[in-house]
Amino acid sequence: MAGIGRLATKDSVLFLCDMQEKFRPNIFQFTNIVSNAARLLQASRILAIPPILTEQYPKGLGPTVPELGAEDLKAHAKTTFTMMIEEVEKELQALGNPKQAILCGIEAHACIACTTFDLLEKGMEVHIVADAVSSRSQTDRLFALSRLKQSGAYLTTTEAVLLQLVQDAKHPNFKEIQKLLAHPSPDTGLLAFFSAL
Repeated sequence: MAGIGRLATKDSVLFLCDMQEKFRPNIFQFTNIVSNAARLLQASRILAIPPILTEQYPKGLGPTVPELGAEDLKAHAKTTFTMMIEEVEKELQALGNPKQAILCGIEAHACIACTTFDLLEKGMEVHIVADAVSSRSQTDRLFALSRLKQSGAYLTTTEAVLLQLVQDAKHPNFKEIQKLLAHPSPDTGLLAFFSAL
């Protein structure tokens, strides 16, 4: 049967891409993108989904922003646009080569796109959290999402990921996840994208 993109906690990994200080003033909807990514990171901890964090040229672009809540994670420094550097490949192997990637961060048309292509080529299923990825330009962001969907990635939202991962109000962690859903995700400018399609 063709893949339908159903997320499962036991075979997923959360990719957190380059949410760094120097990007803060220039990325469209930066605060809301990081806020949604932070909720995904909190959920990954509750549900025991391993997170992988990268930083693009941190010497020039600064550290990961504190509001992501990733201080305890080892950030993999990189200069390539893909997150799939040797250290990340090794981390995935150590995790038993998970089959599903939940991807958030910046920039949609650069590092998110290159990472998606590499993950798809590895045979992984890629879930791009549309309200947790962005670019400097809304045009680049929206066309990147459209392009990545053409390549076979699934487009989803923060809240959809959280609910798919627990599947049932009887899930032992449902109450904790429900707390992360207390406030709806902020509008990050994606509605124009859908009205244009």
